[in-house]
Amino acid sequence: MRRAHSALVTAATALAVMSAPAAAGAGESGDDGMQRRLDALVDNGAIGVLAEVRDEHGVWRGTSGAAELGTTRKVPARGRFRAGSETKTFVATVVLQLVGEGRLRLNDTIEEWLPGAVPDGDRITMRQLLNHTSGLYDYQDTLPMPPTPEFFANRWRTWTPDELVERAVAEPPTSEPGSAYAYSNTGYVLLGQVIENVTGRSYAEEIERRIIRPLRLHQTSLPGVSPLIRGPHPHGYLPTRLQGRTYLVDYTEMNPSVFDAGGEIVSSAKDMNRFFAALLGGRLLPDRLLDEMTTPGIAGETYGLGLAWRDTSCGIRAYGNDGDALAYQSWTFATQDRRREVTIALTPGINRDLDDVVDAAVDEAICG
Repeated sequence: MRRAHSALVTAATALAVMSAPAAAGAGESGDDGMQRRLDALVDNGAIGVLAEVRDEHGVWRGTSGAAELGTTRKVPARGRFRAGSETKTFVATVVLQLVGEGRLRLNDTIEEWLPGAVPDGDRITMRQLLNHTSGLYDYQDTLPMPPTPEFFANRWRTWTPDELVERAVAEPPTSEPGSAYAYSNTGYVLLGQVIENVTGRSYAEEIERRIIRPLRLHQTSLPGVSPLIRGPHPHGYLPTRLQGRTYLVDYTEMNPSVFDAGGEIVSSAKDMNRFFAALLGGRLLPDRLLDEMTTPGIAGETYGLGLAWRDTSCGIRAYGNDGDALAYQSWTFATQDRRREVTIALTPGINRDLDDVVDAAVDEAICG
């Protein structure tokens, strides 16, 4: 049995590394403004960060911080990372491709494809699973989370989709189906099972066959139960409490089955930009289904069928998604005309609340 904890690094060591000089940007052209945004992320608590920006000037790649605590090793600009909920956009794309092929309908219910899987499954549709209006409890909220020591006991555990769904349906629904937006990873676990029932192949195989291979996303994979991130990558860390002190645990290696179809993908900034550009450019879905994808489930929300959007400070709307895979966080957004794209990935430290600093970096890339 593998040991449950990696070497512990104290918060003091982490802060010393985080305040070290930022690594120089790497890329085809310079962008001082974007580099300053990456440095600001490290100054505000990220351990390491990488980004790729594509615009009318070409491609720019930059990094800041350290790839591994206790070292001065630079973050690999083309490194891989766990992309968390950006996986959902891949899953949603496959589901909508099946809709386009007439093999599935957005108004099909869970009960039709997964009989008995959830209570009142005849009232919950594929559309509601995709846009987080199903009312199903999020199974992740039933699990221990860092910094509690209990969280780390599950590090190498293999979870099955049925186990994750069972944890969710043991809790009461958050709302009536279709009446409110409430983010739920449970819905995407169920969608992964639906894909398998429709096609006879796992959601991972369908993503590989329909998206990864055609788009030549050579740095993108669905690891299943493999704990490794192959190829160059920054290390990821999580906080834990021991004897009244906060430490950072190297959590780069872990069993990603706990994420399942809601968040297991490992990718790179280059591949994420390529995927979202292909999606928004109509290479993966016809216009009518892409329109469905960009329609919110509830008026006023900014999440459609596996795709999110944000209005930047300059008034330009950008489409994409973000992901939180515990020790890694990522964001990919692009303008609808694909003239500007950005992917940012970071490894958070003790301070994980970096949303405002990330928003400024996305604005820098989209608005220029």
